[in-house]
Amino acid sequence: MNGFDLLAIGAWGVLLLKYWLTGQLAVLIHPNYFPLTIGAGLLLVGLVGWQGWVRWREPGQPQALAEGSQLLPRSWGRFLLLSTAVVGLIVTPRPFNSQIALESGELLSMTRTMPQQFRPVNRPEARSLVDWVRLLNTYPEPDAYQGQKAKVQGFVVHPPDSPSNRFFIARFVVTCCAADAYPVGLPVDLPEAKTYQADTWLEIQGQMATGQVKGQRRLILQAAKITPIQPPANPYLY
Repeated sequence: MNGFDLLAIGAWGVLLLKYWLTGQLAVLIHPNYFPLTIGAGLLLVGLVGWQGWVRWREPGQPQALAEGSQLLPRSWGRFLLLSTAVVGLIVTPRPFNSQIALESGELLSMTRTMPQQFRPVNRPEARSLVDWVRLLNTYPEPDAYQGQKAKVQGFVVHPPDSPSNRFFIARFVVTCCAADAYPVGLPVDLPEAKTYQADTWLEIQGQMATGQVKGQRRLILQAAKITPIQPPANPYLY
């Protein structure tokens, strides 16, 4: 392991710890995997520190590893490893937005099976956005929730061909990492035509009603109070 290898490994360790210390880890993976990621970062940094100490105590030329049969030369692999880590240190990860929610094709269909165990919340106004969607996946008859109060938070999505007084309030759900994130949401009807910019985070209070969305009977949140909010530090649901 030469100095370039140590530099690449150390950069990846620093990158993982940087994501943790700056709170950006929540934009990338499920909290269940935080300890593993943090442990990996500490291990990589510790390995580089230990190797540096050994080389300082016992200076000398490190033994070269045999190239053997490889898809890429070792120098290329080192460069890719280091350059990827450097890009990660420079670029700030950002959560998914409304455009990605629309491109996924899942927001309007709501066909994804929820991965976690569902426990219904007794008070309707205490249900989160994902609680409502899980409830609908379990008991899909929208008339059963007619008139129930709701209070949800999410970002604005404007599906094509929606009426001027309707948008979707949405969140992304993560089961492992951002790569498997998928959107869930509810249609929201406003009492009058008003424009909310896509990706604006809102807290919406109102009550549930049944209506037509893309020719299908769907549960619709009739908004009574809308409050703009700051995007949460952790934008995903689980």
